[in-house]
Amino acid sequence: MKLINKKYFGIKLKSLDKIILGSLFISNLDKSLGFLDRLQERHQIDKKFFYPRILQLLEIGLIEKEKTNNNNYRLSILGREALKVVLVGGVFDILHPGHISTLKAAKSYGDLLIVVIATTSTAVKIKNNRRIYHSEELRKELVSALSFVDLALIGKEGTLFDTVEFVKPDIIALGYDQTHTEKYISENCKIRNIDTQVIRLNTPIPRSKSSEIKKELGEAVYDI
Repeated sequence: MKLINKKYFGIKLKSLDKIILGSLFISNLDKSLGFLDRLQERHQIDKKFFYPRILQLLEIGLIEKEKTNNNNYRLSILGREALKVVLVGGVFDILHPGHISTLKAAKSYGDLLIVVIATTSTAVKIKNNRRIYHSEELRKELVSALSFVDLALIGKEGTLFDTVEFVKPDIIALGYDQTHTEKYISENCKIRNIDTQVIRLNTPIPRSKSSEIKKELGEAVYDI
């Protein structure tokens, strides 16, 4: 049963509220950039612009100050419930129209899109004969460049579910050709007490696959 703050009940969140809450959520996952600095960098607006609304979100209980540092903020339980976070995973060695279509479709299901980049060792385990052309960091940089991706993370070296447990998404979106079944993902999430919905995405470009592109173009394309 979800908690309801009387001040929050009946209030429709503004776009600005979702932007602030989303930035707080992302800053908790990726501590390389502070919450307010992330807001300023992402939206090209001076961080002072956000202060009045942050104070209002504090008042209605969607965010709270950290106990150890009053200058830092975090999402309250209510604030986290106000967001819908979608997680997608993949290798993303070559970004192509199929990826763009899939990721945009995933983003349409929620407020935030978190993309997990498979480590090279994990990608090779999935397909023994696969050659990875780009490093994990470069693949992360490529995906991060997409405006509709809120955060790209390199996956943890353990199982897929170690990363899912870290992000705690509301929705896990599987690509049309990903091998894991919805049932397998759901059952393993339940084992770890992760409450999430698993969906399977379709693509309007089923032939747009990294393996097909590599087969057609060969290695010569990387010498350009």
